[in-house]
Amino acid sequence: MRHSEEVAIGLDIGGTNIKSGIVNAKGEVVHHLNLPTKAHEGGEALLGRIAGITKEMELYSDSKGWKVAGVGIGTAGQVNSRTGIVMGATANLPGWSGMELGERLQSQTGLSVLVDNDANAMAFGEAWVGSGRRWKDFICVTLGTGIGGCLIIDHRPYPGRDGFAGEIGHHVINFDGYPCNCGRTGCWEQYASATGLMSLVKEAGLALAEVHKPEMVFAFAQSGNEAAIHVLEQYTRYIATGLANMVHIFNPEGIVIGGAITRQGDFLLNPVRDQLSQQLLPVFRERAEEIEVVAASLGDNGGVVGAVAGYFI
Repeated sequence: MRHSEEVAIGLDIGGTNIKSGIVNAKGEVVHHLNLPTKAHEGGEALLGRIAGITKEMELYSDSKGWKVAGVGIGTAGQVNSRTGIVMGATANLPGWSGMELGERLQSQTGLSVLVDNDANAMAFGEAWVGSGRRWKDFICVTLGTGIGGCLIIDHRPYPGRDGFAGEIGHHVINFDGYPCNCGRTGCWEQYASATGLMSLVKEAGLALAEVHKPEMVFAFAQSGNEAAIHVLEQYTRYIATGLANMVHIFNPEGIVIGGAITRQGDFLLNPVRDQLSQQLLPVFRERAEEIEVVAASLGDNGGVVGAVAGYFI
């Protein structure tokens, strides 16, 4: 990189780790630092840790002669991206709800600060330099402990009125279904998340008693285990059910799926694509091949890159 090149500092705040990096105008992470969140210490301590990381990244940038455009943060929870306030946080981040993150970090660092939900940040990264860059409008879904989501319109996350749009993991697919942590029953994330996959494994009982993590389900299925194959048939149908609902509502150009589970590649995605096509209304099914379903390409850097995309596009 050239001296005086513009960069931005991106942070991805999760319940376990803070991923951070210096990102250039090409969307490349040119320096990174990952530290434990230590969420149990509370919101004020977490804010101090974020400020410390930001200052360390700024000093590193100065040493390289890079100009810092600002800071971008993607955090778990519901965020008003216009005000930079964390309006709602998960139990994994105690004391985080109500944090005026944008204003307070800007006050402590003197830098411009952008704040958004972590799923929106990940999607913005994919829209900028990842798997979604070919499309103007698409849906981004992350399959993890729960399900995060974001609707990209005209290459940018659609925030909705208050910045809370994209909570697609909590649309209901079974009124009499599994209880969800949100207080409702039958939410999509109880079926199509990695947690949902393990619930199906538990229901399989002794047939899959040795399976303790999602990747083992795929390994067992690839070795011909009938119980694992049946579980994955159910699981991919649940994923496709939620995606079909999204396609019917938004009519996107494509779908990007993120999360560690997508490392299974086409062994996961091909059944999802087939099931999606079967569940679409005829007018959508006729063009199903044009609705690509692809894996996110930025991996662990997606949230860091997307958090700062607003400085460069």
